[in-house]
Amino acid sequence: MAKGNCYLFLGPEIGEKQEAIKEIRKKLQEPEETSFYAGETPACDIAAFLQNGSLFASSRLVIIKNADLISKKDETALLLSYIRSPQDDTMLIVTSDEFRLGEDLDPDQKKKEPKPHPFPAANRKVFYELDEAKKIAWISAFFQQQGRSITPDGIEMLLDLVANTTDILRQECSRLIAFFDAQHKITASDLDTVFSHSRQESAFTLFSRIASGDLSRSLETLHTLLASKESPQAIFAGLSWCFRQLHQYRLLVEEGLSDNFAALRKAGFAAAAIRKDYAAALKQGYNASACLALTAEYDLLIRSHGNALESVLMDWYICILLTRCK
Repeated sequence: MAKGNCYLFLGPEIGEKQEAIKEIRKKLQEPEETSFYAGETPACDIAAFLQNGSLFASSRLVIIKNADLISKKDETALLLSYIRSPQDDTMLIVTSDEFRLGEDLDPDQKKKEPKPHPFPAANRKVFYELDEAKKIAWISAFFQQQGRSITPDGIEMLLDLVANTTDILRQECSRLIAFFDAQHKITASDLDTVFSHSRQESAFTLFSRIASGDLSRSLETLHTLLASKESPQAIFAGLSWCFRQLHQYRLLVEEGLSDNFAALRKAGFAAAAIRKDYAAALKQGYNASACLALTAEYDLLIRSHGNALESVLMDWYICILLTRCK
């Protein structure tokens, strides 16, 4: 059984990252599992927890999320000290949606004679968003594994309608399977029927309201989501994806590719409704970096204060987003 290892998992492809974590979890026998959110729990507390072995389990799985928020030299030094000499009973996974951390947590990597990378090469990976061909293959494989089938035009429409990370694709593909019997081959027409008749509020419909600059409707959608027991963390995750896409859309516009369908499709903007939302967000003047920073800040605030202030803080988040992130 693999023990005493440290992994670094980066990048925005949440679904594949979760699968990689699941595979590591399988290597352990009923581990004691703990997750920390960098920025919410001080680095010194995380380091102290790592150094102390478990009293009740033979193995531990510790996950540090949002690791890009660990930036101070004294904080990174504490974690580096542990990473270079991990506990035998502990599997540590450091994660972030960014493509890299500050020299992967080690400022010394910039020096002329850097120390060896703190994470072994085999234990670090960047999970990039799948390109279009891989997304198509992923969807086809998913339906085949379930004993179902979907037409090429159905796959094309699915990619146009939903965010293209594999965790969200898995959720929507599972929803489609539930609508039709095993012998039915799902088509683009079926998707249109399902999505138009079962349209629910989501982080993506909330982004559409935000993109239009409509504070009243944004708050209304937010309250609908919270009333349906959607967690703030799930809402923040969906909006963060949208804000990263907004940055990509801005780059396409600046490069004069806003009418280039091939470029738009490759970047995930094939659907006219999606382009309309991002164009509206640009017209409103939203700054993607400021939106992402505010989202991370309120994610941590809500985790710190618990359920008591959840609704109030979410309202403040939306109000600030629509007024100060432009």
